[in-house]
Formats: sequence, C-alpha cells, structure tokens
Amino acid sequence: MSNSSALQYHVLDVFTDTPLTGNPLAVVFGGESLSDARMQAIAAEFNLSETVFVLPATRPGALVRARIFTPTLELPFAGHPTVGTACLLADLGLAGEGEALDIVLDEKVGPVPVRIRKSAGAPTYAELTTAVLPSFGEAPPAEVLADWLGLSVADLETDADAPRGASCGVPYNLVPLRSIEALGRARLQAHKLAGARPVWSSSFYLYAATHQYGVLRSRMFAPDLGVGEDPATGSAAVALCGHLADRSQTEGVLRWTLLQGVEMGRPSRLQIQAEKRDGRIIAVKVGGQSVRIASGALNL
Repeated sequence: MSNSSALQYHVLDVFTDTPLTGNPLAVVFGGESLSDARMQAIAAEFNLSETVFVLPATRPGALVRARIFTPTLELPFAGHPTVGTACLLADLGLAGEGEALDIVLDEKVGPVPVRIRKSAGAPTYAELTTAVLPSFGEAPPAEVLADWLGLSVADLETDADAPRGASCGVPYNLVPLRSIEALGRARLQAHKLAGARPVWSSSFYLYAATHQYGVLRSRMFAPDLGVGEDPATGSAAVALCGHLADRSQTEGVLRWTLLQGVEMGRPSRLQIQAEKRDGRIIAVKVGGQSVRIASGALNL
C-alpha cells in the first residue's frame, strides 16, 4: 500500500566496501515541508550517528542542499554524511553520467565540493574537500585528558606530537596516544565532563600510529552530539589531517589512511590528504567508499 506523502529513505554503510561495517547513515528525500523539529525527531528515530535530509539547493552551483542531524542536534558539516550522500546520489543517477563526477553539496558550513568515482561492480568512492581550512585551538592539559579518557598521562604522546584542538568546520580535541593498546583501553568518563566544559570542544578524536607507514588507528567520542562512540568520522579525520599537515615539514600533497571503528566491530577506512604550499595548507580532503544496504519509506 503506497502513501504519496511518505518520505523515501536509504541506509548506507560509509567508509567501507563491506555491508554491516563502516558507519551507518540514513538519507531522507522529500522532506521540503518538514520543520526543523520534525527533522530532528526523525534523526532521533533512526538513532544513527547522522541522518541527512536531501533538499533543493539554495546556493548557486550546488546540486542539492544537505542538512545533517545527529540524534540530538543539527551539524554545520560532517564527513561521513557528505561522502555517503554523494555516493548515493551517484548510485541513483542523480549526480550525472560518467565514472568521474564533480558535484557540490550545499551544507550549513558552506559549499562542499565532492569528487565521485564510479567503477562497474565496485562500491562508489567519494572524496570531499572541506569548505573551510583548518583552525587550531588549545586542548585541555594531558593529565585532564588522561583522566577523562580513563588513561594515564604516560599513555598520551606529548613529545613528538601533543594534544591539540583542531577544526575543519567541527571542532575536536585531538589526542595522540603512544600505542594501539592504549587506544583500545580508552573509555570516556562522561560523568567527569559534566561539570567541566572544555573551551575548544567536548568531542575527542584519539589516534595512534600502526606499524604501516602512513596508517593510523583512531577512535571518536562525542557525548554532547549524542554519539557515545562513532565508527567513522570524516569531520574529525579532516581536523586531524589539518593538524598532521600543519606539523609536517613536507610540502605538496600529504596522505594518510585512518582505520577507525575497529574496537566497535565496525571497521572503517578513511583516506585523508592535505595540500601544502609555501608552508600553508591550501586544501584538506577525506574520501572513502559506501555501500547501500536498505531502502524504504517513512509513513508519518
């Protein structure tokens, strides 16, 4: 039985080529008449890290407008919803024809350019360029971070690297750890955050080097966004990318691979890169694959 007023939706796993891994995403079409509160309620109903509402673009040159909600609030920008929405638009034939497509998504943070790569039989790959370049702030002291994360100060890297606030539209406390083992032990002590509001951000992106060159493992905690832990976080990945590029003495295109979500049983792979010229970062990007796993209608 069809309902002409039903909202069509799709669910994707993002930053993966394998169903039931990566970061789930709901994308809803047909919500032009929905109020902000109604969109928020639908996002709470899906209860995924993010839900996207695809609407007609308001900025010239943009393909669609994308409004992004966590279960508790709207975000100005997020990576996995941008990558997943772009892949879905391509899969549905709404992004044009061809194997290499360039589109712009109209998001609250600004116009977000996305390059899409399609190849027969393979999950679609999309790579976004951030609408804003990285900015940096001060993270809480190492001993405070360690206490909040259930770790010891000795678990945190404070020599070659150090905790730092960073943002490419969404701010994070970046917390480098000395080992993958410490990364696995981290448990956010949310009750300790309740009386202490960090100035820069109350979201945390932890990372540690692997034995593979250019490959990092990461975890993300964002209780204020309604996300206890997230299996793949593009907005945090670009913040980290900006930080790594800023600290690097190398010029040109710098690339890293991030493996996130392993501890949650939702392994994800994010490809990050920055372009640096004359000591300045001029572009930051994150990309990954997506697979569509469900489609349906919301009958409200």
